[in-house]
Amino acid sequence: MKIARLDTRHADFDTRLQSLLHWSEAQDAGIEQAVAGILAEVRRDGDAAVLARTAQFDGVQAASVAELEIARADLQAAFDGLPAAQAAALQTAAARVRRYHEAQAAAVCQGWQYEDEDGSVLGQQVTPLDRVGIYVPGGKAAYPSSVLMNAIPAQVAGVGEIVMVVPTPKGERNALVLAAAFLSGVHRVFTVGGAQAVGALAYGTATIPRVDKITGPGNAYVAAAKRRVFGQVGIDMIAGPSEILVLADGSVSPDWVAMDLFSQAEHDELAQSILLSPDAAYLDAVQAAMERLLPTLPRAATIRASLEGRGGLILTRSMDEACSLSNRIAPEHLEVSSQEPLRWLPQLQHAGAIFLGAFASESLGDYCAGPNHVLPTSGTARFSSPLGVYDFVKRSSLLHISEAGARTLGPVAEVLAQGEGLQAHARSASLRLG
Repeated sequence: MKIARLDTRHADFDTRLQSLLHWSEAQDAGIEQAVAGILAEVRRDGDAAVLARTAQFDGVQAASVAELEIARADLQAAFDGLPAAQAAALQTAAARVRRYHEAQAAAVCQGWQYEDEDGSVLGQQVTPLDRVGIYVPGGKAAYPSSVLMNAIPAQVAGVGEIVMVVPTPKGERNALVLAAAFLSGVHRVFTVGGAQAVGALAYGTATIPRVDKITGPGNAYVAAAKRRVFGQVGIDMIAGPSEILVLADGSVSPDWVAMDLFSQAEHDELAQSILLSPDAAYLDAVQAAMERLLPTLPRAATIRASLEGRGGLILTRSMDEACSLSNRIAPEHLEVSSQEPLRWLPQLQHAGAIFLGAFASESLGDYCAGPNHVLPTSGTARFSSPLGVYDFVKRSSLLHISEAGARTLGPVAEVLAQGEGLQAHARSASLRLG
């Protein structure tokens, strides 16, 4: 396997690192043009456009969009029909995700206020969104974990209605996805996908209600549609390829780390897996483990293409330098494979999720640990956060100004407003001075 080997001591390190990290999110003109047309049709024709495009892209014929809605009873039937092991695993994951986000809500969803010396009360009120839409991939590429991660924090936040859209190519419905919707408290489910589903959620049709925010992963057409409707509705993020970065001090089994790197590489050829370590012999051991273990995996071809195209094993001068380099990369998933993971945590500022210690495999975060697996990619962890309860609420400032407060603040506002040439603003403040 020809995976890139870099050394921070080498003069060309910065250039090689930039080349390794580069990912072009240049928008495909054909996709953008197609999506623009689909969104325009949905906005103009509503249900008729949704039906036409669903027939075209998914091969599903229906006389009305109402026929594409899955009843709550059918969601429960999907859950009831699961094999016992799947049902138990789904319930465990849902319970852990809910518990985590309930703790998060207690910390971030509380309003606050304080009283000024003049009796004015200032603060903030936190309220949930009225209605959100979650997009879930469907058909053979089905992700029940995505249902849990998007719907449960919305439910915990108190969102009034959660509307899920999921494509069902050739009518193929995934029982795990529908069961996850049942467990997550989704209110309505429509078997619609692609840009037409995003447009229906953003603009509303006679059957599919307009939402306030759209979250959830999708293909290039879905991403382009979310980008275009932003402003009409809120969106969570435009995500790039999946990423993992492992900081290793050499104490964790090379086989474990090799498989952790594989776990992201198997997503697709553009996924990125990087290992940082100050131990050259350990990098050699991990590479040897990768060579040995790769042939045992069904998605070996995809993993190899990902690692050879965008993977990297990087030798650093120290773990301190590795931490600094990790902050520079700002990965989606960051594993600290160390005997003393908490020693390095204060140095780690930028990452979507941080997995501490030998037993914290990234895959546990994907499915059942509790924290959200919808994470910022492509270095956006420098300024973005994981999806959470806070994405399904909004904050309103509160200003209850007393008469004494108006007398104190009025002259200040009047002077500043006059300085900006806004006389109505100035008089609005001064009229209250008596």
